[in-house]
Amino acid sequence: MSSGDVSLANRVLKLKKERNAVILVHNYQLGEVQDIADFVGDSLELSQNAAKTQAGVIVFCGVHFMAETASILNPDKTVLLPDVHAGCPMANMISPSQLRQKKKELPNATVVAYVNTTAAVKAESDICCTSANAVKVVESIANDEILFIPDQYLGHYISTKTNKKIHLWPGYCPTHARIRAEEIIRLRKEYPQAKVVVHPECRPDVIAVADEVLSTGGIIRYARREDVPELIVGTEMGIIYRLRKENPGKRFIPVSEQAVCPNMKMITLEKVLWSLEEMTPVVKVPEKIRVKAKAAVDKMLAIV
Repeated sequence: MSSGDVSLANRVLKLKKERNAVILVHNYQLGEVQDIADFVGDSLELSQNAAKTQAGVIVFCGVHFMAETASILNPDKTVLLPDVHAGCPMANMISPSQLRQKKKELPNATVVAYVNTTAAVKAESDICCTSANAVKVVESIANDEILFIPDQYLGHYISTKTNKKIHLWPGYCPTHARIRAEEIIRLRKEYPQAKVVVHPECRPDVIAVADEVLSTGGIIRYARREDVPELIVGTEMGIIYRLRKENPGKRFIPVSEQAVCPNMKMITLEKVLWSLEEMTPVVKVPEKIRVKAKAAVDKMLAIV
């Protein structure tokens, strides 16, 4: 951190105490933001951590649907998103009305919504899942017909792990779509001792050439193993900062320097400070939607 960043960080931490706030930071955020976090993790893990704290204010350094999830699970807390424009392209690839129409076309299908969806879409779904528990959630459902939304690549990955009939919505993560199998093949030759781990939001041909397919939390845990001195990592670049910070002496090689989510990088130390000073922008899910969305999240939590 530069001296300016240190000064900013100190101001943030001081104001955080005054506001009785907790700072939640996603694994894909800028390093300077990760460094001021109370918790760094994936979106659901962060919201669950928030529910356990006594803080009255949650500063969510992530994207909009994540702040909504925090609001769903913590209705009595004030949830701040330091940049209200930090959205998720994948979450925006399906709307509640589109989902309602698809449900009419597939009346017998159980709707499984990836947590990377808006609260309003979760409210129209039967159950939620994360990238870590998606296969377990789908397998737990009595019905053999599933409509999986919105990520077609995560849905395809699940379809290779289950005998259920899975209808895929044509959504995807533009950042993970930039990760290419040929890059992994090239890096394997350059780093023959390295293991390859990729996120299940990647394309099927990328998943096919990986050693492990894991959520961001799974990647963090895998990197700690003693038998993994070098790791080729196929997910958003922000995770590399945490991997190197927590595992000094190990080598982490990103598959693609282009795997950067611009929305995740919108939040800066300055914006976190401003958000705490002004107590805005607030993300609040309307109660009618929150109750229905929470039911879908709770069903997932009962399984995992």
